[in-house]
Amino acid sequence: MTYQHILVAIDLADECHPVMRRAQALAASSGAQLSLVHIVEPMAMAFGGDVPMDLSMLQQQQFDQARERLDGFASRYPELTPEHRHLAYGQPRQEIHRLAAEQKCDLIVVGSHGRHGLALLLGSTANDVLHGAPCDVLAVRLTKDQ
Repeated sequence: MTYQHILVAIDLADECHPVMRRAQALAASSGAQLSLVHIVEPMAMAFGGDVPMDLSMLQQQQFDQARERLDGFASRYPELTPEHRHLAYGQPRQEIHRLAAEQKCDLIVVGSHGRHGLALLLGSTANDVLHGAPCDVLAVRLTKDQ
């Protein structure tokens, strides 16, 4: 099966480059378009959803910083032109699924730490993205030495 449009979902950590390299290799072998997405989660989610103060200014700063980091990350990959770089705000699984459907992607590539035990029970973004995805999902195993 060849893919036409691959969406790479990253958290902008240094260890995301192996995920991007794997997606590049797949795109090159099938002639697929490559797009990149990073999701900024609402700060209220970190506090259980009920915050007694206005976080909009802090949230905007976080979004602006994420845009700079996303553009910096993407600048290392010439095929990721600005129209193929997406920054979304919301719950990662929902936003990745929404963008994949909207962009007609047929593969989502994410990084996975391969957690075990309690971390596995608490879930991960890679596992979350897998369930209900509108297309194939490839989880690239991340290790510290990649």
